[in-house]
Amino acid sequence: MTKWAGRTAVELAEAVRRKEVTPREVVAEHLARIAEADGRVGAFRVVRAAAALEEADAVGARSDLARLPLAGVPVAVKDNVPVRGESTRNGSAATSTAPAAEDHVTVARLRAAGAVVVGLTHVPELCVFGTTDGVHGTARNPWDPTRTAGGSSGGSAAAVAAGLVPIALGNDGMGSLRIPAAHCGIIGLKPGSGRIPFELGGGWFGMSEHGPLATTAADARLMFSVLAGESVEGSRGDGPDGGDDGGALAPGRRTGRLTIAFSTRSPIAGVRVGTAYAGLARRAARTLSGAGHHVASTHPPYPLSFGAVVLARWTGGVAQDAEGLDPRLLAPRTRRHARIGRLAGRLGMFRTDHRATLNERLQPFFDEYDVLLTPALARPGPAAGAWHERGWLANVLANTVCSPMTPPWNLSGRPALTMPFGSLPSGLPGSVQLVGRPRSEHQLLDLAAQLEALHPWRRTAPSGRPAPTVSEAATAL
Repeated sequence: MTKWAGRTAVELAEAVRRKEVTPREVVAEHLARIAEADGRVGAFRVVRAAAALEEADAVGARSDLARLPLAGVPVAVKDNVPVRGESTRNGSAATSTAPAAEDHVTVARLRAAGAVVVGLTHVPELCVFGTTDGVHGTARNPWDPTRTAGGSSGGSAAAVAAGLVPIALGNDGMGSLRIPAAHCGIIGLKPGSGRIPFELGGGWFGMSEHGPLATTAADARLMFSVLAGESVEGSRGDGPDGGDDGGALAPGRRTGRLTIAFSTRSPIAGVRVGTAYAGLARRAARTLSGAGHHVASTHPPYPLSFGAVVLARWTGGVAQDAEGLDPRLLAPRTRRHARIGRLAGRLGMFRTDHRATLNERLQPFFDEYDVLLTPALARPGPAAGAWHERGWLANVLANTVCSPMTPPWNLSGRPALTMPFGSLPSGLPGSVQLVGRPRSEHQLLDLAAQLEALHPWRRTAPSGRPAPTVSEAATAL
């Protein structure tokens, strides 16, 4: 029986700082858990067993161990983010096998905070689609391995949901972090524009952001603060871009009474949110109303052209990412996606500042409401399988009908998170989405923590000994 695998990042770091356990012991237990369970889940492309143990020893020998916010915490990294000494394959046969010479800034910040990178997680090719499968492997939902973990941060979400690591790094260009978090029953936070340095290619015309995947609001907050260059307490204005936080509450405080808009309308014309998914969001709205917030049923003014705009940026961003790669080694769906993106560029579809136009349209809505609450998903995730071998249109349609709720907040640059709430008729975890004003990440996390306290969830998928719920874990402390 393991003692440390299954604990939260907050618990593990505190135990390491108190010298109740060494980083090596923590990492070794999680490596054993990966060896035992990842064959069923398929989260990892690379497990850095020997390197991770060496790095854990180095963390344990640091003179500042008692001050490290992530002391000895195992973390998984999405395989489109460079990790020193490892290849960055981005889900493709066309990418280089050469090891990265330097850590990406997000990885460097995690390591500086005491985290240990135990492995790189599966992604779909070039992180394009909402199912994680390809030439390197398939990531499955730990709650039901017959279904996809989602994408493109599917491997990272599966690793956290299966209890293989307490936190993982993902990124989100159209929902790529929030969608797998919703499928797998964990928290996924897409920060607002500029909160965490992206520094990874074109970033799909500014739509992509790095963010945390975690099983609790406290873990998500801790990881976000590290990634954003904040102090552990997340004090205002001390991030890499400075400035004030736009009125968001200081982290760890009660949320106060917020004005919350509740909507189940799909931003994409012709795509409907399923009854079960809308029902979960209604229950969350009633819960927040009962907690003292002012909740109103109303809809953001999504433009009719929204679907075409995000499709152009989605395909155009992939066309940029595919430059210099051998097209013969790309899957047919990826080649077609890139071709459509190049056509969109020739038609001048990237000349307009669609972010500014959308935010001008949304501004009166967010002047009135602090937070928007929506369903996280609209339909069940597709079956796990070789979606990379299927046609482009089948992939686009499967993605669109499942997850239309996430892309507006990439285009607008506003922070958004998905979090577990209730369960679906299938028994899989349910989830909802919270969207905020610029620089309101901590306010969203405060609200998520309040929902977490009112509706605790099982933090990881059952496998052998059941994982404790959030409330049970808190009691154990």
